[in-house]
Amino acid sequence: MNKPTTQEALIYLMVMVSASDRDMVDPELSRIGFVVGNLPVFEGFKVERTLDVARQCQEWLQRENGFEEILDAVVAAVPERLRETAYLLAVDIAVVDLHVEPEELRMLQILRDRLGVGREAVAAIQRAARARFLRLDPVTGN
Repeated sequence: MNKPTTQEALIYLMVMVSASDRDMVDPELSRIGFVVGNLPVFEGFKVERTLDVARQCQEWLQRENGFEEILDAVVAAVPERLRETAYLLAVDIAVVDLHVEPEELRMLQILRDRLGVGREAVAAIQRAARARFLRLDPVTGN
């Protein structure tokens, strides 16, 4: 596989989190599309390529040692200054369906370790993600 660009590597991270529980659900896929189409880090990226990049990631994951190869490629492609952003995107995908599976938690742990994201940043990112995806209580409206 070719070395991914930074933007492709960020999409790979989101796909890896989504696929980590073996169930890529619609809210996760929709969120990936929303993120790619709206966040400044994806400026200049052709949104219509998102699905192709996601498929490339899935194919790579199915190869022998694919998981480790992708992690290595992602770490190499994401500059230090974007490591917290990369982790933030991964967390957003994990929490978008309001239920984080143990496999997703393990993936997030692997990613934060490999990306070198510090504890304080991890705590802040996770707290912000929980707040971002809260919904009103359907009974009380609060």
